[in-house]
Amino acid sequence: MTAFDLTPPTATQRDDLAADLTPDERRVLLEHGTEAAFCGVFLDNKRDGAYTCRLCGLPLFRSSAKFDSGTGWPSFFQPLDPAHIRRVRDTSYGMVREEEVCARCGSHLGHVFPDGPPPTGERHCLNSVSLAFTDTGVALPDKLGRGAPEGRAL
Repeated sequence: MTAFDLTPPTATQRDDLAADLTPDERRVLLEHGTEAAFCGVFLDNKRDGAYTCRLCGLPLFRSSAKFDSGTGWPSFFQPLDPAHIRRVRDTSYGMVREEEVCARCGSHLGHVFPDGPPPTGERHCLNSVSLAFTDTGVALPDKLGRGAPEGRAL
């Protein structure tokens, strides 16, 4: 069980959060698009902290789980909490993949593949525009105004 509130945002909250998105963020997060490889702001990020959902702020991955997959997208071998990620069968583009969406708001994050490093063997391949970053020691975003543990450092 997660310490974070996974209750989805209301329609009004979702609209308010989406109003701050750039067109590219909207295309990826809300329309299940993909950003171009090797251009994302978090591809080469080496800071310590947590990657959060760009839309709702739910913490998704720790920087310690990030690795260089060579694919052109930020990649992680395990989520901060498996309950924070929902996997959805994706049969678009003539292939079968596992899409990953934020378990709280349903925003598209990327895909997970079975070719990652130990200990999980998974590669969570994410779009930078689907993410925000919070440095270690800095309070996590509380975009939905729900209080703890958002609003406290991880």
